[in-house]
Amino acid sequence: MRLTSALLFLTMLAAPVAAATPLPAPHQVEIPEGKVTLHAQLYRPDGDGPFPTVIALHGCGGLAGRSEPVAPRYRDWAEQLLNTGHAVLLPDSYGSRELGPQCRISKEHQVQIRRERVADVSAARQWLVQQKWVAKSRISLVGWGNGAAALLWAVRPQMWSRSIEPDFRSAIAFYPDCRSSFGLGWSARVPTLVLIGGRDDVSLPSACRQMVDGAHGRSALARIVVYPDAYHDFDRANLPLHAIATSSDATLPERGHIGTDADARKDAQHRVAEWLSR
Repeated sequence: MRLTSALLFLTMLAAPVAAATPLPAPHQVEIPEGKVTLHAQLYRPDGDGPFPTVIALHGCGGLAGRSEPVAPRYRDWAEQLLNTGHAVLLPDSYGSRELGPQCRISKEHQVQIRRERVADVSAARQWLVQQKWVAKSRISLVGWGNGAAALLWAVRPQMWSRSIEPDFRSAIAFYPDCRSSFGLGWSARVPTLVLIGGRDDVSLPSACRQMVDGAHGRSALARIVVYPDAYHDFDRANLPLHAIATSSDATLPERGHIGTDADARKDAQHRVAEWLSR
């Protein structure tokens, strides 16, 4: 019996390991938006569709990596969403305006969340509903940080435009800054999920909790998951927890801590797939 087990083990070691299918390179699309041409990166599953589609909104560090059109964080999520049958459109709100990271730019000089970034969301959605390969009733939003804050504005009832129908299917916001939305009586017209770390000292989980709780009774379904021990950027892969106050990296916030939380990341992956399948 032991000899048989040993032979089986050696056979497994000798067997070739199937290589993982690499994520295909994204396709750049250009979307007219008034005086701006919105550049976006598109990942599509194989086939003709129609596919459920996610508009993915980058954070204040921007969409691109150091030498690639999509930073690893968003490429990682695009791969996960592709594996669940979704197409993913990533608008580049900063590069389209010939701007770099906005994390350490004063608010008066930033690309405005309520105006420019929400306009980018509307333009992306309008472009998608014109594509034959898109399941028009299953277009959803996912955003991180600054992009998540824009998402919270984009799903407010006041932002509904009947000229682009149907509406978004759902929305998922990773660690947004909820302070302004909470202060202005936020509510959502589509099911919205907020995911944030309980120790996030870049965004404030307490403000997000108050925002979601305050929307009950006058909003579409709104839920929040607070991961007690997680910090900002908990869903990024292989990022050791560290303080960013002394960093000169323009793609990072000015204060707080960031880092992977493996348990929260795994749970968030499950919740995102579940929420988008509603």
